Amino acid sequence: MPIVVIGGHTRSVGKTSVVAGLIAALREFHWTALKITQYGHGICSADGEACDCVTADHSLAVSEEKDRSGDSDTSRYLLAGAEHSWWIRTQQGQLAEAMPRVRKILSTTQNTIIESNSILKFLKPDLYLTVLDPATEDFKASAQTYLDRADAILLHSNSDSQKSTWKNVSLKPVMNRPTFAIHPPNYVTSEVVKFVRARLQAPAQTSSAQESSKQ
Repeated sequence: MPIVVIGGHTRSVGKTSVVAGLIAALREFHWTALKITQYGHGICSADGEACDCVTADHSLAVSEEKDRSGDSDTSRYLLAGAEHSWWIRTQQGQLAEAMPRVRKILSTTQNTIIESNSILKFLKPDLYLTVLDPATEDFKASAQTYLDRADAILLHSNSDSQKSTWKNVSLKPVMNRPTFAIHPPNYVTSEVVKFVRARLQAPAQTSSAQESSKQ
């Protein structure tokens, strides 16, 4: 039961596009997809704007997506070919409260792909890919915390991102990791697909979803 996690250093770098692209390219895995959103004081952690992420019970919400129009991120997962798609919403710093529900979903799925950085505090996935765009200055603390756990880097490569705008961010922890250049709107190249498929089909591959030592 492989678990793949897709993260990124900030919003709008293509995390959802990578998830959808991998689902579409690797349909033989019959994916269940999860998107995890954290918010605070009615403000979305994704873009800093007022949002509909806030849950009715002021704590957490877990909802299964049914709409296949592609209008939302979780709907895009279904449109790409995911068999199931879930949206998990929690307050900032309270993802632990949602983990029993998340683990229940994981226990009933064949293969899971998760859009999140923070989930790495609670799970050790079989594969973690992070999306980086040197032209986008913001670098979330969660992305920095788990950068050294990335199995591969998906690096934006275009005329606007040749010089990094990051401050006090070191990429030394991943200097020797596989790095794949991506050229939006093509976020998932054949090389990326080949890498992910090979890693997930490795003979010794076993599901390693478990409590992280960092919990």
